[in-house]
Amino acid sequence: MTDMTTIKIANKIVGYSVNKAEADKDPANPPVAEIVQMHEALKRPDKLIGSTYKLKTPEHVSDHALYITINDIVLNEGTNHEIRRPFEVFINSKNMDHFQWIVALTRIMSAVFRKGGDVTFLVEELRSVFDPSGGYWNKGKFVPSLVAEIGDVIEEHLIGIGMLRGPEPDVATEEYIELKKEEYLKTSDAKLDDDTGFPTSATTCSKCSVKATILMDGCSTCLNCGESKCG
Repeated sequence: MTDMTTIKIANKIVGYSVNKAEADKDPANPPVAEIVQMHEALKRPDKLIGSTYKLKTPEHVSDHALYITINDIVLNEGTNHEIRRPFEVFINSKNMDHFQWIVALTRIMSAVFRKGGDVTFLVEELRSVFDPSGGYWNKGKFVPSLVAEIGDVIEEHLIGIGMLRGPEPDVATEEYIELKKEEYLKTSDAKLDDDTGFPTSATTCSKCSVKATILMDGCSTCLNCGESKCG
């Protein structure tokens, strides 16, 4: 049997202190975890999450498709601060004509990713590259260069992991676009392109560069972004 000894306190308690080690164990006051940010000193983990995008260009640009793989690192995994950030990028293709500059581009982009901070500027930088031959059309959209189209893929990925917000039209614009689509489909010459989903007779929109602008009742309207000259 354990000897239980009772200690009587004769004096009044005028103050007290809480043992810090015990306070740290209090579930109501959990310790604050250190939030890990992306920086160039962060070591590459053994496992990364990857996404691969197939980029098929017209044959006069490249006979073979490009496969763009972007690997993400998961920071603060399992906490409320868990985020995905791009860590490295690889581009593969059977076409060796662009091999040297593609390797250089991927290494530079990977270095920018690992440095951390706001890397979304890469999208506009890549899109601002124009091909001296004049660019090309791909799936109803004008593309100024192959580098610019790689920029579109980077943007798609950054939107997917939450670093960028997609250029979605507001509710009123979406309703306006749907109304115009319904009106067009009622016309006798209505015909949609199987690849783009937009009318075959559509012209290029000056705002979004997508071949989706139709002319109805003397009014030009883009069925992709809602741009209209009629207000």
